[in-house]
Amino acid sequence: MPEEIPQLGLGTSSESNQEQWADRVQLAIDVGYRHFDTAQAYGNERYVGDGIRRSGVDRADVFVATKTVHPDEPVATEQEILDAVEGCLSRLDTDYIDLLYVHWPGPEYDPETTLNAFDELYDRDTIRHVGVSNFEPDDLDRAYDTLDAPLFANQVECHPLLQQDELREYAVEHDHWLVAYSPLARGDITEIPEIVSIAEKHDVTAAQVSLAWLLSKENVVAIPKASTEAHMVDNLAARELKLDREDIELIEGISEERRYITREYASWA
Repeated sequence: MPEEIPQLGLGTSSESNQEQWADRVQLAIDVGYRHFDTAQAYGNERYVGDGIRRSGVDRADVFVATKTVHPDEPVATEQEILDAVEGCLSRLDTDYIDLLYVHWPGPEYDPETTLNAFDELYDRDTIRHVGVSNFEPDDLDRAYDTLDAPLFANQVECHPLLQQDELREYAVEHDHWLVAYSPLARGDITEIPEIVSIAEKHDVTAAQVSLAWLLSKENVVAIPKASTEAHMVDNLAARELKLDREDIELIEGISEERRYITREYASWA
């Protein structure tokens, strides 16, 4: 098992009203979250940092992840990547980043250039861990061949409608984390009959069932989004839900597969 990471974090991607994340992050810390996921391309790092600072919690007690190297925020050289990360540090108002991801293996991503920059950031202690996002097995193989620093995590869409068996197995085999984004299938989890029946059986919410299923897997953590205190608390409660073998088999027998996040440059496109 790789070094620990808070098993349930708060995802902060959104298409509008980025300022809201200062209040949401502060609220999330108040109810018990200690893992926050953002990105240069989200445009909200400053507000995530504001929320952490306003909470009064020691920076060392919060796990902060962000991402760079995204086609919407093009960087091409090692120095441009290093400069981009300096911008992330400034906006987050922190001296270091717990986990820095390569956001997409898209047209701006060159393994040697990008990962050499990540190695340098790791050697400087600017970042504590190296991660990648939206990587498929071939991309991961190349990253492992290129990096000197340990690969800590691969962040991908994962939920009962996109179970990512191969990537989960790869994570266990190579001893890194799979960090599941969109773990509630963009809210559609409430419409999946198998999930609803398990939720009724345990007198819990469909969201808790989806998250509990993910957290029952080796080397998997999840970063659901939540905008209200009630939803934040509800999601955290999934850590206490223990699904039985019958529940697990029912979820893993779901035949429908649905991917919500894709790009023309994605490895699977």
